[in-house]
Amino acid sequence: MTAKRLILVDGSSYLFRAFHALPPLVNSRGQATGAVKGVINMIRSLIKSNPDANIAIVFDAKGKTFRNEIYGEYKAHRPPMPDELRSQIEPIQNIIRAMGLPLLMIPGVEADDVIGTLANHATELNQKTLISTGDKDLAQLVNEHVTLMNTMTNEVLDTVGVEKKFGINPGLIVDYLALMGDKADNIPGVPGVGPKTAVKWLMEYGSMDGIIENAAEVGGKIGARLRENIDQLRMSYELATIKLDVELEVEIPQLVHGEVDDLALYELFSALEFKSWLKELEEKG
Repeated sequence: MTAKRLILVDGSSYLFRAFHALPPLVNSRGQATGAVKGVINMIRSLIKSNPDANIAIVFDAKGKTFRNEIYGEYKAHRPPMPDELRSQIEPIQNIIRAMGLPLLMIPGVEADDVIGTLANHATELNQKTLISTGDKDLAQLVNEHVTLMNTMTNEVLDTVGVEKKFGINPGLIVDYLALMGDKADNIPGVPGVGPKTAVKWLMEYGSMDGIIENAAEVGGKIGARLRENIDQLRMSYELATIKLDVELEVEIPQLVHGEVDDLALYELFSALEFKSWLKELEEKG
């Protein structure tokens, strides 16, 4: 029997998308509920369009990760999460659990690393996996078994799609990200290197290591910047690499849809004042 397709949802990506893309919503007590409605709507839509798939939701855990130990300035420029968004995380996660969906958060690593490890395990089992995210970094995980779906555009990227979008194959995405750096995550990269230069060098020298080995022959100011920032480039590569070996308490076969707790959902929807969803539950009986 062929295993069901696995869908891994980047919950943190959903959270920020729902918060920034949707108008603010509050209940009669002034409690922010818009992100809750948005995230759960996206998950419900995913379930409806993929009735035969196993779906697991992955969130970032609280606290710093191993990347902060590698580079103290990692993500240092990000503003703190707004209180009206932070307050919605717990109800979102409570609803996900009540829906019977597996929810994973591992301290010390990011959601990306948990997703990467699960996708890697699924690949070893020859199981098809779809990663639902808005994070371009996850393109490094794409292979013959793993595809990416952008939550913003519903664009699906397989190996051919990654090459078309980035100009390189998935195996070079980490090299590409390391060269360019990432302002959002404060990964430094090589100053002045953008997508075109990164792709050009990777096509010419084959990999980041190949570029470093041939750094002496890269001319102009950009060549000088490359040579001045070799150590920074190597560190950026380490920061951009998604872990595939996070210790998990669950195995792929355990990521199945459990029983729905209608009573818990009723209490949560009542507190949040989601009247249409309450009506659905009442009609369900």
